[in-house]
Amino acid sequence: MNQNYYKEYYHIEREHWWFLVRNQIIMGHLKKVLPTNRPLKILNVGIATGHTSELLLAFGNVKSVEYDQACFDFTRQAVPTLDLMQGSILELPFEDNSYDLVCALDVIEHVEDHQLAVNEMKRVCKPNGTVCVTVPAFEFLWNQHDDVNHHVRRYTRPLLESIFQKNGNITFSSYFNFWLFFPIAGFRLLSKILPLHQRNIEEAGSDFTVMNGSIFQKVFYRIFNSERFFINKGVQLPVGVSLLLTWKK
Repeated sequence: MNQNYYKEYYHIEREHWWFLVRNQIIMGHLKKVLPTNRPLKILNVGIATGHTSELLLAFGNVKSVEYDQACFDFTRQAVPTLDLMQGSILELPFEDNSYDLVCALDVIEHVEDHQLAVNEMKRVCKPNGTVCVTVPAFEFLWNQHDDVNHHVRRYTRPLLESIFQKNGNITFSSYFNFWLFFPIAGFRLLSKILPLHQRNIEEAGSDFTVMNGSIFQKVFYRIFNSERFFINKGVQLPVGVSLLLTWKK
């Protein structure tokens, strides 16, 4: 990825309807499950251009980790206030039992050995601490968005839960982006047989560029945002474009 990509992604991560609602869902859920009587020690792994770390500051002190060299260089300059270091989720350079909250938001789908990634997050999580992950759902939804973003896999809820079974308890897991799952599934399946599927991957772009624009922004934001009520109530949605899971050590 070049610097222009990260400049564009910096704004997408802070302005696009999907990111806006996803982040509100995550932060709203964390507010329910985390202790609020003290600032927490937080590790956020795979931060891209850093907006989730900015949001997590509401809960305490945040240490951020980014693996990709170009992305790390860009984010260090774009958001110099972040406590940011370069490192891999497969070999976190921290002692055991170091953090109250460990997050990897749309990260583990990028690595071959996702079990090792999860084990590393668990290792650095304190006893009674929380690990929070989000991932893309359902392999049949694979399209150029996954190729552009270098995904290795998409998940079902049983698959995601299976790599969190040991040394603690899953406190919540659910699909989200439920209402839009059906039109998005139709769009992605249709794109596999239309000319879009034959275009150059970089030219076709990710879903963030294809499904954008002021009309999409307003309509999809309102539809997606309605799910916050259900997630905040602990409702497990039966399908969705993404998955959210929290685990307690």
